[in-house]
Amino acid sequence: MMNKIQHEPSGTAAEGAAIRAEGLMVVRGGAAVVKGLDFTVQRGSVTGLLGPSGCGKTTLMRAIVGAQARVSGRIEVLGLPAGSAELRHRIGYVTQSPSVYRDLTARQNLDYYAAVLGIPRAERAAQVTAVLADVDLTSRADALAANLSGGQLSRVSLAVALLGRPELLVLDEPTVGLDPVLRRDLWQLFHSLARGRGATLLISSHVMDEADRCQRLLLMREGRILADDTPDALRHLVGGSVEDAFLHLVDVDAGV
Repeated sequence: MMNKIQHEPSGTAAEGAAIRAEGLMVVRGGAAVVKGLDFTVQRGSVTGLLGPSGCGKTTLMRAIVGAQARVSGRIEVLGLPAGSAELRHRIGYVTQSPSVYRDLTARQNLDYYAAVLGIPRAERAAQVTAVLADVDLTSRADALAANLSGGQLSRVSLAVALLGRPELLVLDEPTVGLDPVLRRDLWQLFHSLARGRGATLLISSHVMDEADRCQRLLLMREGRILADDTPDALRHLVGGSVEDAFLHLVDVDAGV
């Protein structure tokens, strides 16, 4: 098995890490689906977790937010063990399946979740209005969730994750199935959150052309990380695209 490419970002990893994993393993159904991972995600960065469907991306994200069983090894999030109660209001998590109540409007969903998060009543309306604008749903704010499209439902889930100004956003394929203009606008939002608020974003995708929108990439296959580097460094590896680099690393990993 090859050694994964890993260039340490400038600065001390431990000091600047929003997420730090050492020997992270997840066993499900008697088989390891995440296999002894070591990696860091730096604070204030937009990091892409890219790999084919079924490679373990969702399982890894669930481990990071403390929602995954049978996790071993070490994983720290914002300086605390993953799953710590103190992290609940500091992390925004978007699953692949929209987490909304279909008998409520988009605005009512957000108001409900704002209350659950403990956002003071006097601040809720302004926060709800702001996140609806962030995800371009102002015009559909008072539509029942049941009447929204799949892409619109996904955006409601993203808006929920933005409530409370979380320090870390863990987004599981948030742009899949969206039109190109909205995808572009959401990526601009992701980078503005990192620049303006200092938020950290870990964003998964199985679409390799999302790679160029990230500052750093974790390329994942079959429960392992093949590379942890910048898009430019990966392109330089083969003199082609990030997808070319990924395919090259798969071949090297397989001994081809």
